[in-house]
Amino acid sequence: MRSTLGHLLNTNPVAKLLEILLVYAPALVAITLLKPFAGDNLIRQQAVIWVANVVMLILVWLGLRLRGENCSHFGLTFKRLSWKDGFQMFGLSLVVLALAVIGFVFGSILMANITGIPEGADMSHYAYLENNLFMLILTLCGVYLVSSFGEEVVYRGFLINRISEFGLPPKSATVVAVLASAVIFGLAHYSWGPMGIVQTGFMGLALGVCYVKLKKRLWILILAHAYMDTMLMLQLYFA
Repeated sequence: MRSTLGHLLNTNPVAKLLEILLVYAPALVAITLLKPFAGDNLIRQQAVIWVANVVMLILVWLGLRLRGENCSHFGLTFKRLSWKDGFQMFGLSLVVLALAVIGFVFGSILMANITGIPEGADMSHYAYLENNLFMLILTLCGVYLVSSFGEEVVYRGFLINRISEFGLPPKSATVVAVLASAVIFGLAHYSWGPMGIVQTGFMGLALGVCYVKLKKRLWILILAHAYMDTMLMLQLYFA
């Protein structure tokens, strides 16, 4: 049974499409069903999002297992680095951070020119962080695992690779995969409003291009994403 499913996932375009849908659909269902139980509790609301992301990570891992692949297929390796490689990774992560921020700012400028007055993102669900050091540290731990790590695995590693494997010519497949991952990444931040969708969409586009250009060195993107999440959380803490 396992080998049959793995063969289908490797060869059948319909099975590949279903795999992508099955990774994201349960997360959407989980958010829809669990959010009413969270009520107005900001911490519970955030926990629902984290649970949905963990579900996606588990489903991505199952897909790898069925195919007979491992995390290195997405560029996620766990080998020890030399000091030289570590400094190189750190430097590249700063470059990726700068490009992602440029993408985010470009999205802001684009929306400002379209709408006239930028619509601020609704960040009220992070209000519990304000001047609360314990919750800041706890939230950062969760964010690093679920957002910095999880989102890069799901939206860059998984999505770009799987869309690229649909049988299109290599260059066309890469372009389509990077654009699609950026759009889906932006839509995943719908709670931030139209401005947030466009901002994160262009940020996702920058990250996707970096993922391809860096030959799937996913840890570099994870580090860059972690820097952005840290800046956001600190901003909310000092709000």
